Amino acid sequence: MSFNWFKDSSPVSFYGISAGIIKLSKTLAIFLCLVGLYWGFFKTPGILTDQREYYRILFVHVPVAWMSMWLYITLVFWAIMGLIFNTRLSFMMASATAPTGALFAFLTIWTGAFWGKTSWGVWWDWDPRMTSM
Repeated sequence: MSFNWFKDSSPVSFYGISAGIIKLSKTLAIFLCLVGLYWGFFKTPGILTDQREYYRILFVHVPVAWMSMWLYITLVFWAIMGLIFNTRLSFMMASATAPTGALFAFLTIWTGAFWGKTSWGVWWDWDPRMTSM
């Protein structure tokens, strides 16, 4: 199956292509998320530091942070493609990616604050050792 960018980038033809992929993608994403959460929370060994079991939130926090960054990079890609080729599908993809990126960014901030509260006793601390690389 070949994909012609100019012919298949109209919303009418793209909806036909994406309708067949969406069920498989949704099922695969849910399955992989559940496997990852189970593996991260129940199959990883405990560590004997002052973190105790608090470190397990990193199995949610870090992937969510990476996903939010990836979604914003995808948003920029589709916006640039829309500006270059002036296709409606590109702008539709960019506008569809924005709320999901914002949701993952919110989850990144929330899980980071949750981990900070359980680990350090405060929701956020502006200590330079924690906020800089």
